[in-house]
Amino acid sequence: MASKVIMPKLSPTMEEGQIARWLKKEGDKVSMGEPLAEIDTDKATMEMQALANGVLRKILINEGESAPLGQLIAVIGEPDEDIAAVLSEAPAPEKKEPAPAPKTSAAPAPAPAPSRPAPAPEPAPVATNGRQDSGRIIASPLAARMAADSGLDLRSIQGSGPNGRIIKRDIEAALTKPKPAAAVAVGTASGYRDEPATQIRQTIAKRLVTSIGPVPHFFLTVDIEMDRAAEMRESIKALDPDLKISINDIIIKCAAVALLRHPQVNASFQEKFIRYYEHADIGVAVAIEDGLITPVIRAADQKSLSQIAAEVRELADRARSKKLKPEEYTGATFSVSNLGMFGIDEFTAVINPPEGAILAIGAMTPKPVVRDNQVVVKQMMRVTMSCDHRVIDGATGAKFLQTFKKMLENPLYLVV
Repeated sequence: MASKVIMPKLSPTMEEGQIARWLKKEGDKVSMGEPLAEIDTDKATMEMQALANGVLRKILINEGESAPLGQLIAVIGEPDEDIAAVLSEAPAPEKKEPAPAPKTSAAPAPAPAPSRPAPAPEPAPVATNGRQDSGRIIASPLAARMAADSGLDLRSIQGSGPNGRIIKRDIEAALTKPKPAAAVAVGTASGYRDEPATQIRQTIAKRLVTSIGPVPHFFLTVDIEMDRAAEMRESIKALDPDLKISINDIIIKCAAVALLRHPQVNASFQEKFIRYYEHADIGVAVAIEDGLITPVIRAADQKSLSQIAAEVRELADRARSKKLKPEEYTGATFSVSNLGMFGIDEFTAVINPPEGAILAIGAMTPKPVVRDNQVVVKQMMRVTMSCDHRVIDGATGAKFLQTFKKMLENPLYLVV
């Protein structure tokens, strides 16, 4: 019996999904549990698995197109099975008015001579090399992504899709040919392409609007001396290189312990009440292809540095390969965003509601500082905490940062 493939709910807040890539094509055999497609959700690009055995008989939603939750997007069945009844349940495709066909006759008669010249017909927009005469380049999202990854100039590619649209096969064909010299048009407006925003990017935009506007942010910045933390990391590395403890792992652990000592910071505003959390579930910001995702280290206050390090690496790897489960990147009580590896000295981060705060970690760099009336060089790191003023007062946030700073500058506090 034919099985329906519907748009699945891959995150708690997902309302629709966008097909990033079909991993099978029509006619391919599929097995239950086998990856069938990559779906752009509001949180990440995730794999959708087949829920039946058989053959992928029909794909109803193409790559780059979106569908709401529960909509039929494909059909799996036996090779010779009649699937007409299942297909009848699919939403009707958007109808497009066909271009009028020129009239023909078996023996055309000569037309009478007009008394005056007929007006020239209004020229219709044309598309050449995937470009309309307006200058816009027409390309499918998948083709645009493939071109960007391969360094191809879409202006040099002949589109074979509807109305000259550049599609996947055009990019594949272009990759097999020598690259022509780029032609530069002088004195004309730059061409451009419109690519649908991914579900991740749309959600980031929505969350920023619901955060930086409605949530009253204030910011606290502190400089932290990191020499002892760096020495501890090197000592652990010398003791056991396989542990692979990073400075960020130490930061996560110190933040988690400090949160338990300042529960007012490990809290969130819930309209009519404030929720205080029993454990520190730390969201760790990870950059992925289409945006940012925050895998969560659950109960980081109760885990060792080695446990945190292993978990961060494993979650980050699966985030980049689109393997995270929804429960692994939602429900943090506090977040850490580290841009130090990009050489960023200082920045402010936007709170991820309903969390009450987020730490923005800058680069750890040697700087001259005054100690005991002497100028010495120390490894310094600048940290800025963004706070939700509905939950955290200035003094509360400052006390948390004092504890956090004290622990990083004296990491032996982690074992006492």
